[in-house]
Amino acid sequence: MTTVTTRLAEEDARGLSDHRWLRFAARRLGRLVVSLWILITASFLMIHLVPGDPIRAALGPTASAAVVQARRESLGLDDPIWQQYLHYLGGVFTGDLGVSIGSQLPVADTIAQRLPATLLLAVLAFAVAVLIALPLGMAVAIATQRGRARGLEVGFSSSSVLLGSIPDFLLGVALVAIFSVQLGWLPVAGREGPLSYVLPVLALAIGPAAILARILRIEVLTVLDADFVRTAQAKRLRASRIDLRHVLPNAVTATLTLGGLLLSGLVAGTVLVETVFAWPGLGSTIVSSIQAKDYPLVQGTVLVYGVGVLLVNTLVDAALAVLDPQSTAAEG
Repeated sequence: MTTVTTRLAEEDARGLSDHRWLRFAARRLGRLVVSLWILITASFLMIHLVPGDPIRAALGPTASAAVVQARRESLGLDDPIWQQYLHYLGGVFTGDLGVSIGSQLPVADTIAQRLPATLLLAVLAFAVAVLIALPLGMAVAIATQRGRARGLEVGFSSSSVLLGSIPDFLLGVALVAIFSVQLGWLPVAGREGPLSYVLPVLALAIGPAAILARILRIEVLTVLDADFVRTAQAKRLRASRIDLRHVLPNAVTATLTLGGLLLSGLVAGTVLVETVFAWPGLGSTIVSSIQAKDYPLVQGTVLVYGVGVLLVNTLVDAALAVLDPQSTAAEG
């Protein structure tokens, strides 16, 4: 009888757990859908809220009225706004983001050509930031535990705050001035060979690495004072085993949340960094399209950046739910 009761209790607990995960997934999916709709609507309204005629602005003052009108008709800008919105909404879900005013090429083709360079730059920068932050934050936390090495703690905190507050593009300009102009070690700009990745990746990675290392140190110090770590230390386990199997997994949850936000920031931060290094990605594309008043191309690139940020945040939520299942229960 006891065995049957235990089995039924386990099945009920498993059913509640599955139900909680379904509700969590449904909530996240609902938020993602609503956020996507808001983003698509905002990117559509962008071209209609800009003062003046974007077609005239893009073609220049010398273009005849007939040419301007023909371009407006070809882009469907003379249709009622609700009809334009439905057409744009349908185009987004079919991969049709319109036609560039300047190049007269499909916006989706231009984005597909430039997106890989931006994604690679952001992913490499995030990987470098994590590879720097994890060992640095762990090492400084262990070295400064219980008030030890006060000078190291002050120096680390001050330098991490300073590096984390410098804008990416200013850091990029400084790196170019030192390593390209003065020392001549690395290329100034462009995407030619492995060495051309070094400076833009560092420009994007140094700030997030400093912030992540500082947060990780705080989390590690908290975990080091936990009872389960003291128990592991009392069992005379090796310090490396305690740090890797007990301390790091429990300290990384809060760091992962910040890491996801920083990854979103890295994607957006590529705009200015790509401009500094003449990187052939979406960042430099959106800057040039704004300067040329090519609003369909601006619309498309803004939409892609926004979708990227939303997807990163959703993936971070899912990863946190896996690492900390109690977070799903806390949401009801």
